Amino acid sequence: MEAVWKKSYPAGVNFEIDLTAYNNILDVYREGVRKFDDLPAFTNMGTDLSFHDLDRLSRNFAAYLQKDLGLKKGDRIALQMPNLLQFPVALFGAFRAGLIVTNVNPLYTEREMAHQLNDSGAETIVIVANFASKLADIIGETKIQNVIVTELGDLLSFPKSLLVNSVVKYLKKMVPAYELPGAVKFNHALALGSNHDLQEPKITLEDTAFLQYTGGTTGVAKGAELTHKNIVANMLQIREWLKPVLKEGKEIIIAPLPLYHIFSLTVNCLAFFSYGARNVLITNPRDIPGFVKELKNFRYTAMVGLNTLYNALLNNEDFRKLDFSPLKISVAGGMALQRAVSERWHQVTGSKIAEGYGLTESSPVLCVNPVDGTDQAGTIGIPVPSTDIKIMKEDGTEAGFHEAGELWAKGPQIMKGYWNRPEETAKTLTEDGWLKTGDIAEIKEDGFLQIVDRKKDMILVSGFNVYPNELEDVVASHEKVLEVAAIGVPDKDSGEVPKLFIVKKAESLTEEEIMAYCREQLTGYKRPKHIEFVDELPKSNVGKILRKDLRAMEEKRSAAV
Repeated sequence: MEAVWKKSYPAGVNFEIDLTAYNNILDVYREGVRKFDDLPAFTNMGTDLSFHDLDRLSRNFAAYLQKDLGLKKGDRIALQMPNLLQFPVALFGAFRAGLIVTNVNPLYTEREMAHQLNDSGAETIVIVANFASKLADIIGETKIQNVIVTELGDLLSFPKSLLVNSVVKYLKKMVPAYELPGAVKFNHALALGSNHDLQEPKITLEDTAFLQYTGGTTGVAKGAELTHKNIVANMLQIREWLKPVLKEGKEIIIAPLPLYHIFSLTVNCLAFFSYGARNVLITNPRDIPGFVKELKNFRYTAMVGLNTLYNALLNNEDFRKLDFSPLKISVAGGMALQRAVSERWHQVTGSKIAEGYGLTESSPVLCVNPVDGTDQAGTIGIPVPSTDIKIMKEDGTEAGFHEAGELWAKGPQIMKGYWNRPEETAKTLTEDGWLKTGDIAEIKEDGFLQIVDRKKDMILVSGFNVYPNELEDVVASHEKVLEVAAIGVPDKDSGEVPKLFIVKKAESLTEEEIMAYCREQLTGYKRPKHIEFVDELPKSNVGKILRKDLRAMEEKRSAAV
């Protein structure tokens, strides 16, 4: 397959990366700071944070962690905040102190927070004030000793910082009351750290950088142990892949996906950072009108997002009126990119969405479409440099072209294993380093891969495999459908049958219209047998549609009958 993939590689993109260039993530960081100095590294709510300022603030934060809290290399620190300027300061500060970072979703429930904090062994947390009340409820159940609280506007320019914090706290009442005795304010921690020297410990590529927790869709959430090597490798792979379109120090990147998510973490915080790009952090991308208003302020050249986000933007009238002439490339991952969304994005913006594929366990990118115009809609592209892929059939043999099977991957970006879970690690990683992704895929003769579906989401209808992605892709192309999700539900005759949950774009849409449309597009066993119209679909914090929540709802309904 290597020869096939090489033929599809964009001109000038190397097939292998050089991992000897850096000793750790901080080497990438230092190079960026040195090369781009006064250029803006991150922008949020109208305030720029230059590479130089990021270096100063992260140093102060690292010194505080090291001197005031007494943290040492290998200690774990939890970061729990949305896209704010404080995030990269805390992230790089933690690395400069030699710590291991575990990113916690700000919208987690108290139970989910307690599980991750305890499982990771974190003793320090940086948390945004809006969610501090949840921490106050469960902190006694954890090992947390040090709490650093930040407010949304802490690093914004004055007086905007005061205004934002006051409005959020007193006018919008978005900060529930909490008691966390001994908690230190983020800006105070920076001030304390500025009075100390910093001794950065030696960090190697084999040292652990992140305990990045999976969504827990197959049970309890597990921490993928990602080393500095894993993250640096994926950064180099992404950077190499983007060479045909990006220029150092010239790019403006829209970052609506939260930096605590592995996709944005590696792509924005490191790959685009290493290009000297200006990352525009969107704190609340679910506020589409507010998001579009922010977009008007920038001549942005690239965007990273999910299918649901691109779809939501396309359905906003003000977005469609924007000037897209500077936009070079958009990147999609996290869930399947529907063909209807891809085609409409190209029509509206004049640029393409390069769909990629990866997992938390692979830091995350494994495959992506070329960005030189040779992309193939409906595929996840080809493996990034220094990455091998194979498709394994259930009988343990390797599949040929156009044969479906589980996608296995191997490369320097593959995790060390699941934190303190050797049995789970053994189920996912083979002894010779292959990652079993749990996704069903096929390879075309030209080497491009297509994800058929998640193994666990597959619907088995009378012995035939029905893949929700295919069904959703077809139905999403209907002009009256805004969003759609497909799951399997029990059936006494077929074992399972497909059921659709649809959010209407036009109120006139009927079940009969959908059924007729599916009869034209799909063979009999793939057609939905049940349709339910809903006001909205359950989604994760990054906008990924949660089929598992729909299945749980159906199971609850069945149990109640």
